[in-house]
Amino acid sequence: MVHYTCDMCGKPLLADEDIRYVVKIEVYTACDAMEMDDDMDEEIEEMEEENEREDDAADPAEMLENGEYKTFRFDLCTKCHEKYLQDPLFLKSWNRTRFSEN
Repeated sequence: MVHYTCDMCGKPLLADEDIRYVVKIEVYTACDAMEMDDDMDEEIEEMEEENEREDDAADPAEMLENGEYKTFRFDLCTKCHEKYLQDPLFLKSWNRTRFSEN
């Protein structure tokens, strides 16, 4: 039996009862060039296929050090899903931790 846990709050998610949301994030180098080689297209496709096979992500910082294209997958409960949609980059939360200028 597969067990899921919310990656934000740690709540266990029951496969039969709880609604589970999946967040997938792709991180890659932006390429603004007008023309790309066919070789580059094939290489990117191969990298995407390889990363799709890796469902469970390791430490994100470690993964970025090893390459230019990475995917991350997170399971969220209903509450955390709603919070995530309101502030996907956690900018509001980050701004709250700043101290006022006195």
